Amino acid sequence: MARTMHLAAHFPGVNATTVWADPRSRSQIDFSSFVHLARTAERGKFDFFFLAEGLRLREHNGRVHDLDVVGRPESLTVLNALAAVTDRLGLAATVNATFNEPYELARRLATLDHLSAGRAAWNVVTSSDAFTGENFRRGGYLDRADRYTRAAEFVATARELWDSWTPGGESRPFAHEGEQFTISGEFTVPRSPQGHPVVIQAGDSGEGREFAASAADIIFTRHGTLEAGRDFYADVKARLAAYGREPDDLKIMPGVTVVIGDTDAEAQERAYEIRRQQVSPQNAILAAEQLWGRDLSAYDPDGPLPEVDPVLDSGLVKGRVLHGDPVGVVARWRAISEAKGLSLRQTVIETTTRQSFIGSPRTVAAELTAFVDERAADGFILVPHLTPGGLDDFVDRVVPLLQESGAFRSEYSGSTLRSHLGLAEPVWKG
Repeated sequence: MARTMHLAAHFPGVNATTVWADPRSRSQIDFSSFVHLARTAERGKFDFFFLAEGLRLREHNGRVHDLDVVGRPESLTVLNALAAVTDRLGLAATVNATFNEPYELARRLATLDHLSAGRAAWNVVTSSDAFTGENFRRGGYLDRADRYTRAAEFVATARELWDSWTPGGESRPFAHEGEQFTISGEFTVPRSPQGHPVVIQAGDSGEGREFAASAADIIFTRHGTLEAGRDFYADVKARLAAYGREPDDLKIMPGVTVVIGDTDAEAQERAYEIRRQQVSPQNAILAAEQLWGRDLSAYDPDGPLPEVDPVLDSGLVKGRVLHGDPVGVVARWRAISEAKGLSLRQTVIETTTRQSFIGSPRTVAAELTAFVDERAADGFILVPHLTPGGLDDFVDRVVPLLQESGAFRSEYSGSTLRSHLGLAEPVWKG
């Protein structure tokens, strides 16, 4: 028997995956777009619907980055509205632990959990950059080394607030005194239907893995191969025992992209065309400038890679996270370009946008199942390239095959997000 996988839907937007130029792409702010993707996910019996969020528009050479979303609504507001038009689907909001406070955020999350009858989740993210901090009165004061320290105490404090109401409905005063927060009073929202909203942690670093092992119910990660997935899975699961937790107490769900065709060959052709749409000539230059830290507008995207060295910490790009050492990444790009005879744009396509699972519905279903069966993941957060219809094919053509094989549920067995995930309600610690 296949292990039962978990599935979630990520609303497209703030990433290089989304293809805004496709004529089928629709609004990223109109409520009907959120409703379409959420209802598609619920029709597919997905565990939850996931909203990313940025607290400042990213900039590139002094201008708003072309791939950023201008006008994305606030996540919890959208999810409260979606609670009224869905019945079982979990609702996960990304909310920053650096630029919020425990009392007000715990209150908003508990409210969503009540309005949705137990379907709320919080994706905990952190920030240390002064660029984002300029939107807040504290500015960018938080040292990078302190961001997980604050986040860990933030989550612990929120749980103290949620536990200040007994399961029987009695309110008790709370008092928390720590390095990051000193607060006391009475919480205004009764204990929510699933005890605590589900906590998600997004991170691949050692700090992120440890934080997830200590405090999260789900870790949202990324790894491109089965081997890398198995290594990550084993590492994170092994950390749980130190916190008195069992392996199934934390679900590992990488973000993935899927391209489906009637045949494997057709899917490969579609995948390459999508990559070309994602990396237009202009976007190829933008991607290179982010890596080189230089203005490369004079370079031909269909010509060779820039011969100059990258400038570290140039400030050309603000609000975007750069993964890896620029010097090392540039060296790898050059090696690939030389070995395969690729232009700058072709190199960007080759190195930055390859989809996770490509093939016929049966091929994709089999590969997803293998990842779960071989302990490379407990499930997946699907990131479509189209808004809002990017999951339609997957739900219509792949989900039935997963259900047929027993790898995925045919119906919801419970009403809360914790029940979908197989997570016990937290023990009350009042």
